[in-house]
Amino acid sequence: MTQTAPPQTIASPAETAERNRWITLVVLCLGFLMVILDSTIVNVALPSIQDDLGFSQSGLAWVVNAYLIAFGGLLMLAGRLGDLVGRRRVFLAGVAVFTLASVLCGAAQSQEVLVVARFVQGAGGALSSAVILGMIVTLFPQPGERARAIGIYSFVAAGGASVGLLAGGVLTEAINWHWIFFVNVPIGVATLAAALRLVPRDEGIGLSQGADAPGALLLVGALMLIVYTIVGTEDAGWGSARTIGLGVLAIALLAAFVAREQRAAHPLVPLRIFRSRAVTGANVVQMLMVSGLFGVFFLGALYYQRILGYDAVGVGLAFLPVALCIAMMSVGVSARLIMRYGARRTLVPGLALVAVGLALFVRAPIDARYATDLLPSMVLIGVGAGLSFPSLMTLAMSGATEQDSGLASGLVNTSQQMGGALGLAVLATLSASRSETLLAQGEPLAQALTDGYQLAFAIAAGLVAAAVALALVLLRPPREPGVTAEAVVEHAG
Repeated sequence: MTQTAPPQTIASPAETAERNRWITLVVLCLGFLMVILDSTIVNVALPSIQDDLGFSQSGLAWVVNAYLIAFGGLLMLAGRLGDLVGRRRVFLAGVAVFTLASVLCGAAQSQEVLVVARFVQGAGGALSSAVILGMIVTLFPQPGERARAIGIYSFVAAGGASVGLLAGGVLTEAINWHWIFFVNVPIGVATLAAALRLVPRDEGIGLSQGADAPGALLLVGALMLIVYTIVGTEDAGWGSARTIGLGVLAIALLAAFVAREQRAAHPLVPLRIFRSRAVTGANVVQMLMVSGLFGVFFLGALYYQRILGYDAVGVGLAFLPVALCIAMMSVGVSARLIMRYGARRTLVPGLALVAVGLALFVRAPIDARYATDLLPSMVLIGVGAGLSFPSLMTLAMSGATEQDSGLASGLVNTSQQMGGALGLAVLATLSASRSETLLAQGEPLAQALTDGYQLAFAIAAGLVAAAVALALVLLRPPREPGVTAEAVVEHAG
């Protein structure tokens, strides 16, 4: 008797669509991971780049600054372009530009080629990453699945920076610095191929709804000038005529931009988006938190290298618990907490854990033992960040309409970059100033450097503590007429 083969199970159209949505999320996060890794992977390789291409110390800074200026200056414009012409088009263009620029960076044999290619790479990174969060909230309209998707995105955003330190050390030591850029090429090609097939088309609302060229020039000019001014403080100082003059000019450009948007029939950036307390408050809180975290990642890496003698791979491994804890909290735990208690109630304890972790890092001594002196800080920072980032993303996107989701996404990324650049500049300057003062007083080099780092870690903890206070005030749900205080407490967050 012949046995018939069991019938094959054919997925329904609904099941196929559901699976494709989550695969699309992976594709978008892969493109974003490429950009995030690049932002930290380069820092580890800077000494090798300097030796190979003969950069001066001030010239070497432009390997990072050229990228930051283009990236930070174009994020909001890129996000709004996604709303106008379609987020899929902007994402694909960004990945293509970033990948091609990575080839140029990796092949660079002169200082000029590398710096110009890094600027182009920053522009590609802005185009691709600015629209991703807007695409995610459109793909996942239901609160539960959106919280899970944003948690995965937040892990890539926060954990990718830690992984970049480890990857940069491995590639630089095992091969050479050129491969920190060449490694982007297969990732970029794979992302483009998958995105062309999986990311759904969207037409946007049309250029006629916001093709404000003067507004675009004012916005990009102001943001690029802000980043340029901040990164230049390391050489010029905060109180110099150059810094003050450029800062005043940047503020004037921003004021002119706001005035332009108020009068324009079809503004590039509809100012109504800032009327949402959740959107504005979440971005302000995020800027403070990132200011503390990014500065500590940079100065913490220097502490591990200069004081404890870790090599590039050792620095990456030292920060690995941060990435692992962020992954553990972001991919699942934070989404469940947000759905049960609300984003605000999940955010505040997360920020508090980050502040405590940074405060513990202040105690880091010259002869620190990693397991007892440093690991607790890394775990607390990772757990806190894993709770905080998804909550902030959820709040920052909560007030955006479908027509403005690209703009809101660009704003989230802009506040991250501005916070990171500002925090790094302030903390690095204060740390160096403290160390120089102690050296002048006769302190040994190691002790003077450690005291400088500890001061920076204390200020970082203070910034995140301020973020906790602002979250309690700015993100407090509004009282509605006729709603009792008990009901507000019950449903807050």
